[in-house]
Amino acid sequence: MNLSYWELKNWFSNVDYTIIGSGIVGLHAALELRRRFPESKILVLEKGMLPQGASTKNAGFACFGSISEILEDLKFHSEEEVIQLILKRWNGLQLLRKNLSDQAIDYKPFGGYELFLRDDEFSFNDCLQKLPFINEILKPFFKADVFCKEVDRFNFANIHEYLIFNPFEAQIDTGNTMQVLLKTVIAQDVLILNRQEVTSFIEKGDRVEVAIGDFSFSTRKLLFANNGFAKTLTNIEVVPGRAQVLITEPIPNLDIKGTFHLDKGYYYFRNFENRILLGGGRNLDIKGETTTEFGETTLIQNRLEYLLKEVILPDQEVNIEHRWSGIMGLGSSKNPIVTQISEHVYCGVRLGGMGVAIGSLVGKELADLI
Repeated sequence: MNLSYWELKNWFSNVDYTIIGSGIVGLHAALELRRRFPESKILVLEKGMLPQGASTKNAGFACFGSISEILEDLKFHSEEEVIQLILKRWNGLQLLRKNLSDQAIDYKPFGGYELFLRDDEFSFNDCLQKLPFINEILKPFFKADVFCKEVDRFNFANIHEYLIFNPFEAQIDTGNTMQVLLKTVIAQDVLILNRQEVTSFIEKGDRVEVAIGDFSFSTRKLLFANNGFAKTLTNIEVVPGRAQVLITEPIPNLDIKGTFHLDKGYYYFRNFENRILLGGGRNLDIKGETTTEFGETTLIQNRLEYLLKEVILPDQEVNIEHRWSGIMGLGSSKNPIVTQISEHVYCGVRLGGMGVAIGSLVGKELADLI
């Protein structure tokens, strides 16, 4: 890097806090650090042109888990752990709304639905049977039933007659959310540099030497908020998971409003204005989708198109306008990792595909470690 004296002085000298990753977690960590340390110098480094992982690529679900996801979580986590996970997601959503405002993020509380394919008899009956139990354990916190059975009024095809409805679920505009978050952070005198990939770091005394290619600078504290990409530099147990998405062209008279889940959350769709946004299918090729490489595959895109045309919008001519993918951070546990790695290095990663819900809270908790 051929840097001038002015560039070195203003951007890379006397840095107090350096955050790797300009997504929901990293930017909320920056906001919390600024609140607590108003005179500090905060630098955010982002390897992408925009936040690289999932913060600008997610489907915009303000959710905390469908009933089949919650039942699946109960197989691998204790009841108390699952309740705490749900509350963390719910509280994270409230923090996101508080920090940015419902108007800014285009928050729409249409509710969420889970539907079950006709041949998925077991999951359908299991969820209906255990619905009262899930409502019972969540009622002390939500003061009402979270899930209820409703007749399908959307004219979906090849599914069971009943959907499971959650009135507490909503949707946001992902692009608006990240744009206003970036503007908020910049207005707090936080420096953000894009296209800067950290290649290594080493602690030296009371500071951390951070390398960006063949250039290095020092910082008092280093915070990793790069989720699915974190393992490369930290060895923290985070497994990358690619999520593929498509969005249709505008559909005249679209009568679908809400967020929708299928197959334990492996598939999800929603309306965005008069379009359908649909994603998922990672379960078709777990090994292949365990990657930090962006891209779409024929196997998964064909399945998404099948669901779009045979389940969601049967007997309609639908054209797809755009496809993309994002990278999540997953692991053996759904709990995020917010920890101190060494004396001056910290991380807040492994959001488990729930970055919209818990990203703001994980960012705050990451800053709170300091």
